[in-house]
Amino acid sequence: MIGKLTGVVSHRGVDHVMLEVAGVGYLVYCNDRTLASLPGQGEKVALFTDLLVREDLLQLFGFTTMIEKEWHKLLMGVQGIGAKASMAILGALGPDGVQRAISLGDWNAIRAAKGVGPKTAQKVVIELKDKAPAVMAMGGTLPQAMGDASVEVIEPVSTTPQGADGAAQSDALSALVNLGYAHGDAASAVAQAASETTETAALIRAALKLLAPKD
Repeated sequence: MIGKLTGVVSHRGVDHVMLEVAGVGYLVYCNDRTLASLPGQGEKVALFTDLLVREDLLQLFGFTTMIEKEWHKLLMGVQGIGAKASMAILGALGPDGVQRAISLGDWNAIRAAKGVGPKTAQKVVIELKDKAPAVMAMGGTLPQAMGDASVEVIEPVSTTPQGADGAAQSDALSALVNLGYAHGDAASAVAQAASETTETAALIRAALKLLAPKD
């Protein structure tokens, strides 16, 4: 599995770039946002990658952050969402926009992506509502994933937060869900609160403030 490529941009296409890595050119397909953020021809860049394997096709997709890659994998798991639709959604909304849409149940935001109809957009929100919290929480526990893609060292990524900070976030998320908050709303609040504290009780208090109704 090719998880990341670091090389020189040797060609830019409408929906892809060619990265030259140790003399080998890799064709990497990217969404519009990613393409717009990449440097010019001849400059060095690193992309997290996901390899699509089919009977008659091997295709690499590139992302500037690990979190964006994880959203792509989640979106691809929804029936009716292929690689093209996933890239369209991420290109239109970005990973933060996808997170907000799913947290708020805003399927119209998903529908704004080219080629995604209303039924498919609703399916994305419904199917990912319970699967998305772990990816949302990564924002507070994996700084490299949110940093720029030129970082050379990548920690293994799982579907649950890692380490002591991740355990605190998982505990806080569980507590909020037990209090009756929706998974998506609770995960978003915990991820936001994690930028200020890593202690479970403090995370819960901060998340509750964020979840409190606004006058």
